[in-house]
Amino acid sequence: MAQYARRGVHGQTVEVIARRILAGEIAEGATLNLAALQQELDVSLTALREALKVLTAKGIVDARQKRGTFVRPRADWHLLDGDVIRWQFAEGAGQHLLDQLHEVRTIVEPAAARLAADRATGADLAALDEALAEMSAATDPVTAVRADLGFHRALLAATHNELVQRMEVVMETGLAERDRLVHGVAPEDDPVPSHRAVVDAIRRTDATGAEQAMRDLLDKAIRDVQKVRRHRGDSE
Repeated sequence: MAQYARRGVHGQTVEVIARRILAGEIAEGATLNLAALQQELDVSLTALREALKVLTAKGIVDARQKRGTFVRPRADWHLLDGDVIRWQFAEGAGQHLLDQLHEVRTIVEPAAARLAADRATGADLAALDEALAEMSAATDPVTAVRADLGFHRALLAATHNELVQRMEVVMETGLAERDRLVHGVAPEDDPVPSHRAVVDAIRRTDATGAEQAMRDLLDKAIRDVQKVRRHRGDSE
């Protein structure tokens, strides 16, 4: 599902309500007091209802006659939605989500690398090479994050499997948060060689080698996060 525009009154209203729900300030099953929210947020009822439509589409709230608008059980939330992932990071669930993200990546990306080794075209390899070049040239956390996201997006595209490519929506926000944490908090080893090993195996059409290279890359990624955790523990 496409992420909504975050700017303006509409975007701000969605953000405030969503983050309160995900933080547990508005509990599952609770009925929203629309009049109170309208007054507190200083928005029109139309703007408030438009914001709630976004949350309804993401499975977070619903409305019923006589009951009004209420928070649905967490089991109904679209937890794979990029906005929902981002809101959870914003509300302090990052550590748990990073662990879950790593599990998802361990399931998806080695298999994606194997598929890419069998299916990648010249254009796919060029996209991967370009991402490597950007990664190598990155001089600050922002460009490093963008280059890393570009690499993993290009890898999923190289599978030529539309459903695998859609995993970008699941992974992009969480991966970006992981990268910001690693690049912004603690020194990181050069990420290029581990990524280049994946591309080299794909170029050789070595499916087993590409899968193993991706597993090695992911092992390094989790070590980087653990390094950050130790760094934070030392500083406390």
